[in-house]
Parts: sequence; C-alpha cells; structure tokens
Amino acid sequence: MNYLMYLLIPLVLSALLTPILKVVATRLEIYAVENERTVHCGKIARIGGVAIYVSFIICMAVFMKTDMTINGILLGGTIMFLGGLIDDMVDLKPRNKLLFEIAAAIMLMVVGKVSLDVIRLPFGIQIDMGLISVLVTLIWIIGITNAVNLIDGLDGLAGGISTIILIIIACLSVVDNRWDIHTMALILAGATLGFLIYNWHPASIFMGDCGALFLGFIISAISLLGFKSSTIMTLALPILILAVPIIDTLGAILRRKLSGHKFSEADKKHVHHLLMQRFGQRNTVIILYIVTALFGLTAYIYIVNKTAGFIVLFIIAFIVEVFIETSGMISKKFHPLISIWNLCKKKITQVKQKKCQKEKKEGIE
Repeated sequence: MNYLMYLLIPLVLSALLTPILKVVATRLEIYAVENERTVHCGKIARIGGVAIYVSFIICMAVFMKTDMTINGILLGGTIMFLGGLIDDMVDLKPRNKLLFEIAAAIMLMVVGKVSLDVIRLPFGIQIDMGLISVLVTLIWIIGITNAVNLIDGLDGLAGGISTIILIIIACLSVVDNRWDIHTMALILAGATLGFLIYNWHPASIFMGDCGALFLGFIISAISLLGFKSSTIMTLALPILILAVPIIDTLGAILRRKLSGHKFSEADKKHVHHLLMQRFGQRNTVIILYIVTALFGLTAYIYIVNKTAGFIVLFIIAFIVEVFIETSGMISKKFHPLISIWNLCKKKITQVKQKKCQKEKKEGIE
C-alpha cells in the first residue's frame, strides 16, 4: 500500500500549507491581475504553487533515494520554481522567464544526465539524435513546461490535468518496472491534489507561474525518464498523454503566427476559452479532464494492443480536429477536413443531379 502513502502524505501537506499561503499572499499583496484575458473577479492569491513545491520536495527527501538524476530534476525544478515565483511577484518579461527555463533545462541535462539520445519509431526504426540531442531535449523541456503554463487559465484546469497526467505516467511506469518514476509521479500528483482542494471553481487561490512552470518542468523530465524503453516508441506515449496542453500550445503558435502576433501576446482563443463560451467554466474543466484521461487510456491500450491503440487514437484525433476547425481555434480559414467533406458532398450532389437529369431525359425519350 506504499502507493497510497506516496499520494496521501504530500496531499495532506499541500492541503495544510495552501491556507497559510493565502494569508501570506494577502499580506504581501501578491494577487492575480485582472485584465481582458482573465475570467476571475476580485483579488485572488497566486502563489499556491509554493504548497505544491514544498510538499513535493519534503516527500522526495523522505521517500526517494537521491542520485545524480534525481538531483538534476530537483535542482532544475527549483530554478524553474524560483523563476515562476519571481514572475508572480514582479511580472518578468517573457525573455527573462525564458532564461530561467533554459537554465533549469541545462541543469537537468548537465547534472541529471537527462537527454533524448535516440528516438524509436514503429517497425524497429531508430534515429540516433547525435549532436542535436541537446537541442531536441531543450525544446521538449521548454515546450512542455510552457504548455502546462498556457492551460492554467481556468480554476482547477492545469492542476487537474497535470494530476491526471501524473497518475497515468505512474500507472504506465509499472509496465517497465520504473518504480522511481512511479513514486515521483505519485508524490507530485498528491501535492497537486492537496492544492486543488482550494483551486476548484470558484478558486480561492491560484498556483501562479511558480506552480504551473514547476509542474510542467517536472512532468517533462519524468516523461523523458519514463519512456526510454525499447518496448515502446520514444516520445509517442508522452505526446499522447500530454495531448491536451500540446494541442493547445501548437494551436496558439499557429494562430498567433497566422495573425501576425507574437507568441508572448496572450489571447482568449485557447481551447478552454472556446469550450467555456459553450459549456461554462466548471463543465469545460470536466470535459478537458475526460479528454486527457481518454488520451491516457489510449496510451495504455496501445501498450496492450498496438492496432486497437491506433484505432482509438484515430477516432479521438478526428474528433479533436473537427473541434479545432469548427471553433476557429487556429483560424477561421483553417478547416481542411471540413473543406474535404464539403467538396465530397458537392461531388455527390452533382453526381445525383446528373443521374436525375439522365433519368428524366431517358423518360422523355
């Protein structure tokens, strides 16, 4: 029953720390700023990520035996947490925030010796990354870190999705007997759950960048460690499990690129904003929880049966693509599948009309 201990102890610690942080944030006036993008009202503390970080660090010290890899994760995570905390207090420029992300990633790679050296594909294909492994690893870490940060737009969204992702990783790591990944993922999931008690809509505290960036960084590091086995495709399962934040991030990049805006310029066209217009905040969060869980289930199905996994993935991917096109998430002009469908309907209609005209002509004759 150790897995319950790994989950419950950080949960209790985080749940006890979070109310204290609300008092501290109130006295220091560290609030989430209201603007045209935000959906909250009033002064809400935004350093809840401190509870997640402290609970995680304490439980890691108690339950995990340290080695260079763990040290690299903890040191890199601490750099990322501090960068986010500073941003929560003084609003760092995007460039300065990126410097913290790069420093954290380098710490993970240098101290922890974590890198993506080989990419494994279906049919036994392997790609040796060679010298560009450092660049690919850096892009993965920074990309996932920011992906989690970008979905932190609704009460309980980033924390809940991160928790689901971590529990899925913990379950899948058992397949490869990676009990270190299993323990680490459960500890962070527990710490996040304790915070979510206060972050569920209507939230009384936000995790802030210190929490979102820290969660994203640790998840990116764990995903690199947990899926290097030759029995499964490198990065395929992490991408699948992290599909919701990855799709949202890629959509934001394409959308802002096509509209001529900088990536750092925020907007209200994220997937959660679009869903919220139709379903409301709480229902939107639940929907995205379910979608994340479905992608995670697909990952597990793929391990058990690759053919079934691909079929389920195709169905989910098709539904997601239709939503992206109909919602205008990337652009109102971006609708390849719908265009193909409309073209097919037009062709079918034309064929029917010709057939009908032919039958009428033959009838007259």
